[in-house]
Amino acid sequence: MYRLHLHEEYQMGSQLNPCLAFNGNARQAMEFYRDVLGGTLELGTYADFGSSDAPADRVMHATLRTPGGYTLMGWDVREKMPHTLGNSVAVFLGGDDAALRGYFERLSAGGTVTLPLEKQLWGDEAGSLVDRFGITWMVNIAQHQS
Repeated sequence: MYRLHLHEEYQMGSQLNPCLAFNGNARQAMEFYRDVLGGTLELGTYADFGSSDAPADRVMHATLRTPGGYTLMGWDVREKMPHTLGNSVAVFLGGDDAALRGYFERLSAGGTVTLPLEKQLWGDEAGSLVDRFGITWMVNIAQHQS
């Protein structure tokens, strides 16, 4: 049985994590993100939680915790909830880690690059894409000035 626990090991009072809504393909999307970013994926279906608000095999709660310290959450919306893909929210990955380039390349597979990953006016390498699940990602690789 799936148990919900949010960073118990960090003793935080609160936290902020992106939680992505899907329309029946949360499992596939979250598994894809695990393959791209690495880490541990916990999935719980509506049936696991004893809910009849959605088909039993749909994901009610998913949490991906990566070795890089990212936490990404996702779920399948209930059938009574409208689900519209949009561009009002993006997942941002930033830092000076060379792994970000590989994440960008793998996330763009089957999706659309909306800004190629290249040097920008502010001096960093940055790019954006919409992945094959309709989620917008922004990647910024900081360039150290010497």
